[in-house]
Amino acid sequence: MTEKDLISPSQHGLIPAEKKALADTVRPFFLAEAQTLQIADDLSHTLEELYVPLAAWLADKASGKKGTLVVGVNGAQGAGKSTLCALLKTVLKRGFDLGVAFFSIDDIYRTRAERQRLAQQIHPLFATRGVPGTHDVELGLELIRRLSDAGPGQSVAITMFDKAVDDRCPPPCWKEVEGPVDIILFEGWCVGARPQDEESLATPVNSLEADEDQGGEWRKEVNTQLAGPYAQLFARLDLLLMLKVPSMESIFRWRNLQERKLAQAHGDDAQSMRIMDEQDLRRFIMHYERLTRHMLEEMPKRADLVMDVNEEHQICQVLAKT
Repeated sequence: MTEKDLISPSQHGLIPAEKKALADTVRPFFLAEAQTLQIADDLSHTLEELYVPLAAWLADKASGKKGTLVVGVNGAQGAGKSTLCALLKTVLKRGFDLGVAFFSIDDIYRTRAERQRLAQQIHPLFATRGVPGTHDVELGLELIRRLSDAGPGQSVAITMFDKAVDDRCPPPCWKEVEGPVDIILFEGWCVGARPQDEESLATPVNSLEADEDQGGEWRKEVNTQLAGPYAQLFARLDLLLMLKVPSMESIFRWRNLQERKLAQAHGDDAQSMRIMDEQDLRRFIMHYERLTRHMLEEMPKRADLVMDVNEEHQICQVLAKT
């Protein structure tokens, strides 16, 4: 591959002239979306070398499938899943005339009250959002079904979650998606995850597990959720894409940047919000560490496309299955 071919031309099927023409067509919309996302870096070079080829690859997969193509996008906290999906949606819409719906597993978190009940009934650590068991899986399945079935003129309301207040947004704030939908981009840190072997659960991976889950009940229930309801949800995926991060420390650094941006966005109201300082954030990430390490080890072998993210937070290599 050349520097301009993060995805092999044999896989995206575009000759250089076609790739350039598509990039020129979508560039103003792409850059406008990047500005809306408040991305300081100049992403224009990634349009032709990454986003257009990736969109072409997905468009080809969608054209060969009857019905809506459901694409899972996996990546650890702060890896750039939301940014990738938002920009990819723009390229697919403007360059390939495809209807695209994009939502996150975060959008189907259980409410704070529901998680508090889980904490009382099962284990206190379920009060913290994130791990399998803290999402409304039935809601996720229903959203995928409704988006897949939406016809012209029909709209689907997608629930949204406000991390600043750690609760689901009220219905007037939900986003509306117009049908028909050719591709669903479903992103999330544990999207596509598989359960661990029982023996792997015995030894704590960090101080949170050692101190607050001494008997292993919490991590065993997380594993049970992955083997049951979440397996049904992830079985709806036609393709699995993975943003592969370099280290747990990079996850902390990027996630910390997200928190600082959240605090800046809320300004004077930040003090009353549930925005984490560095100590709180390190503890929060420990909830995700076990499964994150597990996915980094086993998922690249089975994902349909793996995007390596370097320490500078840039996608440096893309490997797609033939």
